[in-house]
Amino acid sequence: MPRVVPSDVVKAADRLFPDMVKAPNAFPGIGPDAVPRLIALADLVHAVAPELITLNSEEYAALLACVAYMRALGDAFQAGLHVISFNLEGYEHNPVATVRGAMAKCPDEAAAPATTGLPFITDVDLRDSIRRDISAANSDLAEGKWKSATVLSGSVVETLLLWALQEKEKHNAGVLAATISALLGKALTKKPGSDPETWGLHEYVEVAAHLGLIEDDTAKLVRLAKDFRNLIHPGRAASVRPEV
Repeated sequence: MPRVVPSDVVKAADRLFPDMVKAPNAFPGIGPDAVPRLIALADLVHAVAPELITLNSEEYAALLACVAYMRALGDAFQAGLHVISFNLEGYEHNPVATVRGAMAKCPDEAAAPATTGLPFITDVDLRDSIRRDISAANSDLAEGKWKSATVLSGSVVETLLLWALQEKEKHNAGVLAATISALLGKALTKKPGSDPETWGLHEYVEVAAHLGLIEDDTAKLVRLAKDFRNLIHPGRAASVRPEV
């Protein structure tokens, strides 16, 4: 099912209220005809997944206040008012501009709160990237999207194994080259490049298993995942497609 992300709200604000967005410090008078558009914008904000709202407490409070204000305008007009100054007292910008600014600060992708934390990875950007892929893979699996779940899971495994191998090399210089030499003619049929970032999942799992970075059962599962991923590769999928 498609979902609303913060950039969708930003685009909607630009389309529905271009003048307010261009002049955030302006507080124009609005009438009842603006209420449906304001409620539409408020509904879009509510449709954004909670994990994508990455605002601090002050920004989040302003967002909620502006959304509530926009929703309440319908009642104000029903009470007999004809024109209202679009000004939520205490805030620098008009409510539309405030909502747009808050949404512009939020990402369109984020890991679900229950996603594994990976605290052992100290690189924040790398950790967040892996967590987003894990979250997406879990979501795809729950929705029965087997192909995308397999591809994303394989990517996560590759990234984690690469990180582990690079950490091993960092603390034991030369260990990867020595391991490659030990595995040639056995688990590895050809020598990979000197830069582990150019390796594939096959090299990652065999070297990691030899070094004891993953258990035997884990290595078996990764080999299975590699085979499944190879099977759904576009070229492979075309070659095994049955004739009709």
